[in-house]
Amino acid sequence: MIFKSFQFNYIKLYYSIFKMDNNNHIIRFIFYLSVIVLLVLYLFPGSLIGYILYNDLSTQPNLISNPIGTSINHFIYFFYLSTIGLLSYLDNTSFNKIFIFIFLLSVILEILHLIVPNRSFEYLDFIANISGVLVGYCLMIIYKRWKKYE
Repeated sequence: MIFKSFQFNYIKLYYSIFKMDNNNHIIRFIFYLSVIVLLVLYLFPGSLIGYILYNDLSTQPNLISNPIGTSINHFIYFFYLSTIGLLSYLDNTSFNKIFIFIFLLSVILEILHLIVPNRSFEYLDFIANISGVLVGYCLMIIYKRWKKYE
């Protein structure tokens, strides 16, 4: 009797927390996994991707040839992260909280480069981080309004 009551309450609690379809579960899982990958890449002393690709911790790969160098990598990742994070909380009250979380994460991680060995704070990276988050946020706001009028 007690076990059935506990089991019922557990299932009820689970569904009250995760009121979403299966696709949203997958998107949220990818979002949180992407945050973990970002933390590892950002806080690793040196370039982990450079080490994997070039066997050199000091070389950062440039995804797209451009005049601003590797800062485009920062823009792309934070755009991706904010888009997938905000998409997973699109119809939720936590939409703005996720935006603030990603925005603060982009600022704090770049500032942490001041103390992480073999890493350096760069203004272009800082601007690219914030720009990626803001562009992703604007895109999701437009999508949210478009979806509402559909």
